[in-house]
Amino acid sequence: MNSIIDIENLTFEYTRQNAVLKDISFQVKPQEFFIIAGPNGAGKSTLLNLLCRSIIPKSGTIRIDGATIESYNTRELAEKIAVVRQEHVPIFGFSVIETVMMARTPFFSPLGFENEADRKIVNEALEVTETDRFASRPLANLSGGERQRVLIARALAQNTPMLLLDEPTSFLDLKHQVAMYDLLKLAQTQKGKTIVAVTHDINLAAQYCDELLLLSSPAALVPHDDNLAKGTYYLGEAKNVLSPDRIKKVFGVSVFTGKVGKENFFIPIGKYARDRNSVLQQPQDS
Repeated sequence: MNSIIDIENLTFEYTRQNAVLKDISFQVKPQEFFIIAGPNGAGKSTLLNLLCRSIIPKSGTIRIDGATIESYNTRELAEKIAVVRQEHVPIFGFSVIETVMMARTPFFSPLGFENEADRKIVNEALEVTETDRFASRPLANLSGGERQRVLIARALAQNTPMLLLDEPTSFLDLKHQVAMYDLLKLAQTQKGKTIVAVTHDINLAAQYCDELLLLSSPAALVPHDDNLAKGTYYLGEAKNVLSPDRIKKVFGVSVFTGKVGKENFFIPIGKYARDRNSVLQQPQDS
């Protein structure tokens, strides 16, 4: 199957002494759920910004649907990719439905107005994200979690084949975290969307993703200890990428590992955890 995103030897640095991403290569297949994980400063959000051309790499190639990203103009790229960034604090007094309708702007008629099809798409996006009940409220009056769901609705209303999401469950409670991943999985499996999401929550992501890119810091190169290691990152299925030793190496924290069915779950163990030593001595596959 041809890739819908193809990254080859990508390097980005803010200064000569600060290479955030170094020689990254990977592919994302159409209709795949792809997760980018890693510690703060590893370049997760930077990579997402590169994928939507907000910033330019120092070197390497980014291809979207077979064409180099530079070959797309702004409108063409907006028809391919919808982006949901981290917490957005609105400046103007737009309502929820006005905010979501903005996603339809690239598709408006020559007169610059939405049509019935646009309104239908927007209403569906509001319904599936459970934001329709406050559609008329100002976006600025919502909680952080509610605003995050509105931004997901706006991305869905853009109706692109690809969704790029930076921490999509930020500011959401446990119920809505799971509901958000359920929603994204439905968008993948029922709507044929390609999902690329940055997250810190490796436990939740591992339940839903098809492929996981685990970034490390270029300052602490990951040894080539197996065929998943690519210098500063690991790539593969979550069950093959995530392990207690690798999490400690990349995140710098010890974890307790348990299973629910066939899924591995990792619980970080803090310095002041009660009975910390006895916890660390328990078998990792228990």
